[in-house]
Amino acid sequence: MGHSTAGEPGLIANVVNDTLELYRWSWSIRDKRVDNWPLMATPFPTLAISTVYLLFVWLGPKWMKSREPFQLRSLLVTYNFGMVLLNFYILKELFVASRARGYSYICQTVDYSDNEYEVRIAGALWWYYISKGIEYLDTVFFILRKKFNQITFLHVYHHYTMFTLWWVGIKWVAGGQAFFGAQINSFIHVVMYMYYGLAACGPKFQKYLWWKRYLTILQLMQFHITLGHTAMSIYIDCPFPKWMHYGVIVYAVTFIVLFGNFYYRTYKMPKEPVKNGKLSNGALANGISKPEHGLVVENGKKQKKAKGE
Repeated sequence: MGHSTAGEPGLIANVVNDTLELYRWSWSIRDKRVDNWPLMATPFPTLAISTVYLLFVWLGPKWMKSREPFQLRSLLVTYNFGMVLLNFYILKELFVASRARGYSYICQTVDYSDNEYEVRIAGALWWYYISKGIEYLDTVFFILRKKFNQITFLHVYHHYTMFTLWWVGIKWVAGGQAFFGAQINSFIHVVMYMYYGLAACGPKFQKYLWWKRYLTILQLMQFHITLGHTAMSIYIDCPFPKWMHYGVIVYAVTFIVLFGNFYYRTYKMPKEPVKNGKLSNGALANGISKPEHGLVVENGKKQKKAKGE
């Protein structure tokens, strides 16, 4: 009991050697075109940025607790419409270059050559990865404005994993099938940040923003399309890395579950009436209920929604 055996050191050595061999092999099949691109030499800068993000999610609300919320309307308008332009650029580059290269929407292998259009596709995917890092500012702005109710598990999980995992995508498959999901997602983010930009402009735009729920529907459609497209690729044995295919399927399922739950709770679950700042069951409503048609319910009274919300 508790005694080591003579074979244990040899077993540990074998595990270490196998791990190192797997690492060397995986590194040998990377996309060498992106080695010298910003943030792509090693995963550590990406992991460091993501770690700082999680620390801010944890410590930011504590720091803001005794402070007044920041008024960031001009910054939010600039940021959101800037993200519209960035995502439109990514969408345009992926569409134009993939069309010129004759990409297939059914099955597309990765071409690691220095062909002009392949490099443009890889570059657009790199910008897509960078955009996910920039999107960490969504959370930063929520915290600085003391919109802590927006910092849900779905919100943090979505932002953290997209930036962190897309480093892997750019490092190994900056092309091929990877263009498909990024193209769809960039289109949805053009629409989404357009909504946020208009919302940040103030109450006079609220009457044009009745379509918020359809953003979530678009996202759910995206995840189902991605799931079906990837499953079909596996079925037809598309020559694209299988480990990436299976990873995408698992990832898409998590988003379908989380976004589906969000949609149900936000738009389908029966709402309990708010009375004097409390729900009918006596639970505190935090002063504000869900926005509806540009209004919020605050302390039992309907008021105009605050500018920039």
